[in-house]
Amino acid sequence: MKKVELLAPAGDKEKLLTALHFGADAVYFAGKNFGLRAMSTNFTDEQLDEAIKLVHSLNKKAYITLNVYARNNDFDALKDYLKYLQKINVDAVIVSDFGVFEFVKTYAPELDIHISTQANTTNKYSAKAYKNLGASRVVLARELSIEEIKDIKKHNKTLELEAFVHGAMCISYSGRCLLSNYLTGRDANHGECVQACRWKYYVTEENRESEKLEIQEDNNGTYILNSKDMCLIEYLDKIIEAGVDSLKIEGRMKSPYYVATVINAYRRAIDLYYKCKKDKSEYVVPSELTDELLKASHRDYTTGFMFKDGKIRQNLLSSAQAQTSKFMAVVKAVEKDRILVEMRNRFKVGDCLEVLSPNDAFLKTIDIVKMEDLKGRPIQDAKNVCEQIYIYTDVKGIKPLDILRK
Repeated sequence: MKKVELLAPAGDKEKLLTALHFGADAVYFAGKNFGLRAMSTNFTDEQLDEAIKLVHSLNKKAYITLNVYARNNDFDALKDYLKYLQKINVDAVIVSDFGVFEFVKTYAPELDIHISTQANTTNKYSAKAYKNLGASRVVLARELSIEEIKDIKKHNKTLELEAFVHGAMCISYSGRCLLSNYLTGRDANHGECVQACRWKYYVTEENRESEKLEIQEDNNGTYILNSKDMCLIEYLDKIIEAGVDSLKIEGRMKSPYYVATVINAYRRAIDLYYKCKKDKSEYVVPSELTDELLKASHRDYTTGFMFKDGKIRQNLLSSAQAQTSKFMAVVKAVEKDRILVEMRNRFKVGDCLEVLSPNDAFLKTIDIVKMEDLKGRPIQDAKNVCEQIYIYTDVKGIKPLDILRK
């Protein structure tokens, strides 16, 4: 049985390692140009080569984003870049623009082409057209319902379909937005979005231009363009059975802790689905996994457009994100009676830290009774950023790259 792919964001090397450790089947990331996350660290050419080799050594896949809407001068460097991506054996490139699509076919014909969600594919005929042009996969528009996805797959059985199942949503059609460019000169279609849709807005009256008037929803005003975050972990059975081949997590700009938490939860949920399918039992996501998704940075959750449930998708009170746990340290090495960690937020002797792990150590807790620095000197308070510290513990099953949180 071919299992659905879990596809994770990897905005830099640390997030790449984190995504692979916590169970992603494939990762997507960008070089320094042509990807729609210009504010992300991204990868140099040499780092791309190293990343692809690492991913392939684990029998996983790597997709490179080329999803800008290109202008004339963008193409000058694209030809050589495509040849390089083909040389280092990238598994696919993610493309929005027809000009970029044509360049891939001409200068890197061995590369698979995935059609980005930015191309807003919303119907079976567009999907078929992309397939006929040479695309191997279409990343569906976020605006589709489960029934529409089924219909697209029914009429395009050999075309791979990818769908977002978790992360931030955009108020504009599949992210094709000019608001950031219009207000600040930073072009969202070149990866420079300032997320102007998250801002709080006012109106002015013609004769009182200097006076701001709130568009009130309540006493806090309103965020009329500010979407809730997508979360579909409880409906993976329906999405997989609709014909989706790859489940995509949004978040190349998010933290390694976010990547770890979300990928771990969805990995466990996908594995549960196949266990239920084998046992012919009902797919019900345990509360420990839905609770996990509250522990990472998020806005209120929505199922988006997937189901016609009539629920409000806007986050009307605030654009702020929340989380119920904090990233305290990442595990660097494991010894007999202690672990070496790299501190990310302050913790002390007497604290209780929870383990985030893809292994059996998941949700186990460590009561900190003894810590030492690298020279063996006792530490009571871990307060130096990124300091490496030994924590003594008898908790079993912890592995390097696991995370401690509070």
